[in-house]
This record gives sequence, structure tokens and C-alpha cells, in this order.
Amino acid sequence: MADAKVIPFDDDRSRAGAATPRPGRRRPLLGGGTRRRKGEGGVSALPGPQTPEAAAADEPRADTDADTDADTGADTGGRGDWDRRIAGGLAFLRRRITGEYEVDEFGYDEELTDQVLMSLLRPLYEKYFRVEVKGIENIPSEGGALVVANHSGTLPLDGLMMQVAVHDNHPAGRHLRLLAADLVFMLPVVNELARKAGHTLACAEDAERLLQRGEVVGVMPEGFKGIGKPFSERYKLQRFGRGGFVSTALRAGAPIVPCSIVGAEEIYPMIGNAKTLARLLGFPYFPITPTFPWLGPLGALPLPTKWTIQFGEPIPTDGFPPEAAEDPMLMFNLTDQVREQIQHTLYKLLVQRRSVFF
Repeated sequence: MADAKVIPFDDDRSRAGAATPRPGRRRPLLGGGTRRRKGEGGVSALPGPQTPEAAAADEPRADTDADTDADTGADTGGRGDWDRRIAGGLAFLRRRITGEYEVDEFGYDEELTDQVLMSLLRPLYEKYFRVEVKGIENIPSEGGALVVANHSGTLPLDGLMMQVAVHDNHPAGRHLRLLAADLVFMLPVVNELARKAGHTLACAEDAERLLQRGEVVGVMPEGFKGIGKPFSERYKLQRFGRGGFVSTALRAGAPIVPCSIVGAEEIYPMIGNAKTLARLLGFPYFPITPTFPWLGPLGALPLPTKWTIQFGEPIPTDGFPPEAAEDPMLMFNLTDQVREQIQHTLYKLLVQRRSVFF
């Protein structure tokens, strides 16, 4: 009678499965024999020299390690993979129900982000926008770093795609913690999801704490001026504020990594702005595009443009003295250097692009 397969419910046991012999297989002993269950026939070999025939008889059969059942010929490899997935999924649900998961002081839930949120964004990233990533090695493998990117697209999908790009492509498996505007944390549902995904308020205090903890922080200094600009001004960087992100990087001694995103400008071509309606709703702008609001909810679908995200060479800040963070001229010069590097890379990527959609 075949042994029953037991699916471990606890995740800790499932992870230890590699060290536990599979049911129905005999575990080889150090002396070359096999461990027998209680009640099984046969006598184990005595220690000492053995004939080649006896040694061969004691060795485990090679086909016991294959993924094919010797009796039925059925392929069990796929079934085992599904068993592991189901066990992992059940363990994940148990932890969510019982509250046995961790969030940091900002509300970041790494397990939920890795297993759920990234999985939901990945089809959009891989299949719809077909994002190409360049220069990911410019983000350091350890320690804090501030990624500064251009902002566009009417809706902030560029920040989410940049987060997936770092999560899926960095060799050290780093996570990007985005700084978001106040409006994000005022919207129901969006507020909770943003916190779970690791986003935090775009203020110097939170950004500095994250950098000092060794996190990779993402900021888009153009803010609503960049994301809500008309289509006629696409890929023209707006003002980068007063250089607060530079001051934060200087205080933390973290390098600044410029990031240029091409493709986001065309997902919602903004040809108008209903300012009166925006004031009534409390939004910074109310976009009018060739499809929205004319086609209703269908008009809210982004166009399937081809994206490129390029991370530039980092600008070090650890060589400056502590008082440099209060030097307005230095902050202005570094801000202008970052802005010019992003703008130059945008123009270069636009020249290399074959088409908006391919």
C-alpha cells in the first residue's frame, strides 16, 4: 500500500521539507545501506568489506529520485510543485488571519508586497508596458540610496513601475520605498495599500529615517507639476522644488541615483484640464484626454506604450561636511546637476526609441 502524501500546513515545516526525506523513499545511510521502517523485511549489511554485487544492492535506485512514479508511470513533478504552492498559500492565509506577520513603523508589509501587490502589478509591467530596465547596477547593493526620477502620465503609474523594476531586477533583491504626496494618504483604500507597499509621506523627516536605515528611497521632485502637465510639454522637466531631496541625501550621506522614465508621458495624453471640477473634487487637476471622460470608465484605460527606465550613475554625497546640508548654493548646484542628467538621458532615450508603442 502506497504511503500517503502529507502536505505541511505550517510554513516553517514546508521550508524544512528539503531536509526531510520524501514519503515512500528510503534515506541512504552513511555506510551505504538504507534505513528500514519497523516491520519491513530484510537484514542490513554488516560493516566491513562488501562484494560489488552486495554494495550495488544496498545503493538506492536512481529512479527513486525521478519525478515519475515507478508503479503507475505518472509524472509527479508538476503535482509536487502544486502541492508546495498550495501549502505556501494556506500558510500565507493563516498568517494573515491570525496576524502573525510583521509591518515596520511606516506600515510597510514586505510579505504582502512581495507575494500579492507585486504579483498584481507584474502583468502590467511585463505584458502591457513591456518595461525595459537599464543601469540597475547603479543602485548600490547595500546601504541607503535616493533614487530621483521624472514624473509624468496624469496618474502616478510611473512610480509603481519603477518600484517593480527595482524589486524584480536588482541583483541584491532590493525594495524601493516611494515618497508620496499628501493626497495619496487622504484617499480611502489607496491610503492603506500605499502604506502596505512601503510608501510614506514625502517629507524630509521620513525620507532621512529611511535612508539612515539603509533603504532605497524613491522621490519625484516635480510632483503634481510634472504628472499633471499638458501633453504638449511632454518630457520637459518641471521645476525640482527648492532642493529638499538633496539636503536629505546630504544629511544621510546617501548617494543620489538619477532615473529617467520614457513611455509614461503617452499613457494618458492630457489635452485639457477642468480646473473648476478639480477644485470641487479637491484634486490638483482634472484631466481631459482623447478618451476620458468621453468613453466613461473605458477611457480610464492607459494606452499600451513601450517603457524604458534607466538608472544613471550615482552622485556621491558622503564626501561633504555635515554643514553642507545647510548650504543653499551647494543644494542648488546638486539639484541642477541631477535635473540636467535626467533631462539629458530622456532626450537620448527618445532619440533611440523606434516608436511610442513598440
